[in-house]
Amino acid sequence: MKTIVVIPSRYGSTRFAGKPLALIAGKAMIQRVYENAASASDIADVIVATDDSRIADAVKGFRGKVMMTSPANRSGTDRVAEVAEKMGLEQDDIVVNVQGDQPLLDPRCLEDVTAPLGMGMPDAGCEMTTLAFRIVNEREITDPKDVKVTFDTRGFALYFSRSAIPYARDPGIRFDTYKHLGVYAYTRRFLEIFRNLPRGKLEEIEQLEQLRVLEYGYKIKVVVTAYDSPEVDIPKDIARIEKVILEQALHGGRISAGSSPLQTVAEWR
Repeated sequence: MKTIVVIPSRYGSTRFAGKPLALIAGKAMIQRVYENAASASDIADVIVATDDSRIADAVKGFRGKVMMTSPANRSGTDRVAEVAEKMGLEQDDIVVNVQGDQPLLDPRCLEDVTAPLGMGMPDAGCEMTTLAFRIVNEREITDPKDVKVTFDTRGFALYFSRSAIPYARDPGIRFDTYKHLGVYAYTRRFLEIFRNLPRGKLEEIEQLEQLRVLEYGYKIKVVVTAYDSPEVDIPKDIARIEKVILEQALHGGRISAGSSPLQTVAEWR
């Protein structure tokens, strides 16, 4: 059994065209995501999956691995599945899907997301996992671009939403709210199941493809990680990301939930 990382990357974006190639502290965003993923332990390979030659050329330029995928793919998951198929992965191999707009990706979170699938023994029959981070910036609770997740006592996802969940009916109730991070892991076997499921109604409403899994009765194990991974959604986010990179350099490494500089990440927007 081996683990590979696939980073689906597309050039077109309604809010930020060419986002993967945007420079962040002197490096293209896709390069930062790639290099961070490649530094994770126990990863056999990292591949960028794209249908755009400009992105492919950029990846080759920093000596990364890239695979051209069909423009007919309906989602990043389909692009990831195409790579797994072309590579001829075994059914129990683990495929990690890292969204390409997370330049602060901490490689340690990849260890977190794959842990329940390790040793070829998926946790309680679950063959898909994802990450959550306890929200420390209250703005993220109500911002629809920050997806929230709730999960049961065993850590399996109950729902993902752009709305604040759970919602306290009565004032004064204190509880943690968790943000969903754009990192998934699947067995190759389940990735094939996922890619062949029809789009779901909840998926259409929220525009969250992971809801397709829940709608059809499958499980997603949610792993709470100590490492936040803010996404770049619009051009003005870049300056804030660069500020965090500078803070990380000043503190000699990455910033985790247990580190005092976390507010730099938490307040980066």
